[in-house]
Amino acid sequence: MFLLSDTSDISACRSRVATIGFFDGVHRGHRYLIEQVREVAAVRGLASSVVTFPIHPRKVMKPDCRPDLLTTRDEKVALLAETGIDCCIMLDFTQEVARLSARQFMAILKERYRIAALVIGYDHRFGHNRSEGFDDYVHYGKELGMEVLLARVYSYMRGGRESGAEGTVSSSAIRRLLLAGNVSEAAEYLGYDFFLNGTVVSGYQVGRKIGFPTANLHLNDPDKLVPADGVYAVRVSIGGTEYGGMLSIGYRPTFNNGANRSIEVHIFDFDADIYQQPMRISFVRFMRPELKFDTVEALVARIRRDEKEIRAVLSC
Repeated sequence: MFLLSDTSDISACRSRVATIGFFDGVHRGHRYLIEQVREVAAVRGLASSVVTFPIHPRKVMKPDCRPDLLTTRDEKVALLAETGIDCCIMLDFTQEVARLSARQFMAILKERYRIAALVIGYDHRFGHNRSEGFDDYVHYGKELGMEVLLARVYSYMRGGRESGAEGTVSSSAIRRLLLAGNVSEAAEYLGYDFFLNGTVVSGYQVGRKIGFPTANLHLNDPDKLVPADGVYAVRVSIGGTEYGGMLSIGYRPTFNNGANRSIEVHIFDFDADIYQQPMRISFVRFMRPELKFDTVEALVARIRRDEKEIRAVLSC
C-alpha cells in the first residue's frame, strides 16, 4: 500500500477509485466498504484508495477534545494495509478544510489526487456542516467529471441476527462496548482483538513483592481508548513473541494508589528485563471488575484464582 500525503508528488500516479472516512478501528464495516472500492477499481482498471485523516476532526475543531481512539494513526495505516487497498491518502484536516463545501472538497480530490470515482458509505456525509447528501454529491460529480457511487449497506451476522443496518457496527458502538469492558463483543465487531501499544515503564514494584511481577504500559498515544477498569485475559507481544497474561487496569485500591490509573500486566512464564521496550497487549476476555481487598493476603489469593481462570481461557 502506498501512503500519500499533502506533500506527495502524485504526478505519475494513475487515476483511482476512493472512499472517504476517518476509519477509526478499521472494523468490519470499514472493511466491507473498502472491499467495494476494490471491486469498483478492478472493474474500471483503476487504483483503489481510501482518503483519511491523521488527527480526528473533532480534535481539530476542539483541541481539548479527547476522542478515545480505537487506533492511532500508525495502527490505522497498518490495518488499512491489511485490506489490500492500493493507496492511502492521508490529508491534514485543518480549520480551512472544515470550511470547504462538499463540492470544493470533491474538486480537490479530483484535481489534486486524480480520483475518478468516489464510493460513498450509506450514512456518510462530508463538507461544511455536513448539510449536503448523496444526491448532491452525484450532481457535483457530474459537473466535475467524477463518478459517485453509493456503497451497499453492511450487515453482520451475529447470533443468527443481522446487525449493521442500524449502525450497530460502528466505531462509536465499539467504543461504548470497550468502555463497558465488553472486549469480547468489541472484537466481534472489529474483526480482531482490541489492542494497546506502548512502552514498558517502571512501576511501584508491588507485584514483584507479592510474587506476581508486572510490566507497566505507557501508551504511545494519550488519545487511545483504554477499556474499563478491571482484570482481563490478554495476549502480550514482546520482541516478536506472544505470551499469555493477566492484565489489571485501575487504581490499585488495596494499596491506596489514589488518582493514578495504571495498566499493568503479569506475563505468564516470562522473566526478563523489558524496561523501555515496546509491548502490545491484545484483549481476550473481561474477567472481573477491580476490587479492594482488606488484606494483601486476600488479594494474593484472588490473583492466584485469576491466574488459574485466565490460563484456562487462553488455552481454549
